[in-house]
Amino acid sequence: MAVIYFAIPGDINTLTGGYAYDRRLIVELQALGHTIHLVQLSSRFPAPDAAVLAATAAIFATLPDQSIVIVDGLAFGVMDIIAAEHAARLNIIALCHHPLMLETGLTQQQTQQLFLSEQRALHAAKAVIVTSAMTAKILTEQFVLPAAKITIALPGTDAQTFAPCNGNPPVLLTLATLTRRKAHDVLIDSLAQIQHLQWTARFVGGMEFDSDWVLALKNKVADYGLEQRIVFVGNVTDSATEYSSADVFVLPSLFEGYGMAFAEALGFGLPIIAARAGAVPDVVPESAGILVAPNDSTALAHALQTLLTDKNLRQRLQTGAQATAKKLPRWADSARTVAQLLQQHIPK
Repeated sequence: MAVIYFAIPGDINTLTGGYAYDRRLIVELQALGHTIHLVQLSSRFPAPDAAVLAATAAIFATLPDQSIVIVDGLAFGVMDIIAAEHAARLNIIALCHHPLMLETGLTQQQTQQLFLSEQRALHAAKAVIVTSAMTAKILTEQFVLPAAKITIALPGTDAQTFAPCNGNPPVLLTLATLTRRKAHDVLIDSLAQIQHLQWTARFVGGMEFDSDWVLALKNKVADYGLEQRIVFVGNVTDSATEYSSADVFVLPSLFEGYGMAFAEALGFGLPIIAARAGAVPDVVPESAGILVAPNDSTALAHALQTLLTDKNLRQRLQTGAQATAKKLPRWADSARTVAQLLQQHIPK
């Protein structure tokens, strides 16, 4: 069994898919007998200043020689200099949920800078864990990372009781942090086009990451006069209640490195409407959902209207989601995949 240093920026209990993956991976690796030392890095990542980088370098300098160090990609992508400095001394394993340059709202210069820093950092790592085949493809084709260096460890799911999906009116659930990449604005525009139908929408997810964006979304809802039908719930500690009470899961993200919320929704047997972006088509089969072009509110509105007005289709997709749920990987599977990789880097 290995002693592992797991470096994570900010609070590990932050309610996002990436942090949830880290939390469960740690728990499952501990269950397999590995010892985990949590290394907390600054919450300023992925936009650290010189002082944060200096403090991070000092932390890494204290880690014992030949240690196995897993570093979450939210920080690692801008730690290229530190990674290069310790590449020979430490067994650094990068955990890339998705490349930082693919976040929405970046300038061309920011995108290029993030690409170059993350490329250098990933090449300095001994190995790279990714959460989907799509991310692995991006790293090999765009970052020119050797495929042999990459391990795909899909996020797991827990067995759940399927949602009854009998809401009247139907409940449309969106579970995602309110950031630009998640495209809540596109969804609001779509919902405005189907005001004549019966539905309620619940936007569940953190609102602290981009306050200007959250304000813009709330203003858009107000402009459409939909304040009574679209509810900004914020973070919840028990997302199972939200999934169990929903009838349809809808999230038109512009990119997903995997899309844990989609897998969770499938786990509850919810039919899904999403954008055909990133790894979403790999997670959501045609038997369980409708995928439309990214950033297309009209196509999204049409999909929503179709599903809301065709009960037979909704039931078929619900059945498809339930069938898919039974084939999803479990968290123990994810941990075993990572444990096999760690075995190769345990100091002799």
